[in-house]
Amino acid sequence: MSDDRSRRGSSSAGSGRASARRRTTARPATPGGRGAADARQGRRRTRRPARTTTTAGHRPLVTGRAVLLGVLVLLLALTLAGPIRSFVAGRQELAELAAQNQALSLQQQQLQEELDRQADPAYRAQQARERLNFVLPGDRLVVVADGTVVEGEAPAQTPGVTTDDAPRPPWYEGLLESVGTADGSGG
Repeated sequence: MSDDRSRRGSSSAGSGRASARRRTTARPATPGGRGAADARQGRRRTRRPARTTTTAGHRPLVTGRAVLLGVLVLLLALTLAGPIRSFVAGRQELAELAAQNQALSLQQQQLQEELDRQADPAYRAQQARERLNFVLPGDRLVVVADGTVVEGEAPAQTPGVTTDDAPRPPWYEGLLESVGTADGSGG
């Protein structure tokens, strides 16, 4: 029984010297090996792992973990590409809308200033004088047609201003008279 314990590597209190030394059994010699010589010397032969095609100092360029990591990164990039693209497009649209809002605010401000200006009676009177040639009572209006004065011609009267108080004919009579003059019938 002490032999069994010494083979297992456990020591027993009563075995003493026998437990200190290992007992080995003779194994048949392998061709080209030193199995019998090792067995005689009391050494145990350790098996070395079979060598792979790589040398001890070199590691393969691509390992399984690297391939798995690359696939996961690619999958993550493909998964996030759509939401990132829509996020960027949304930010761009938001910037465009902000610029459009600023332009509309500026236009609103300009239109409000114009409304305030047109509410002023002095501005309205000035525009009426400039654009419509209105004249206030007591003002004098001078209209220069082409800048030359012809002798023997009566000075041109202001359009819309008549000097005589005679009633004017209706507009359609004036139209028919001008058509007759153009036709040459004279009336």
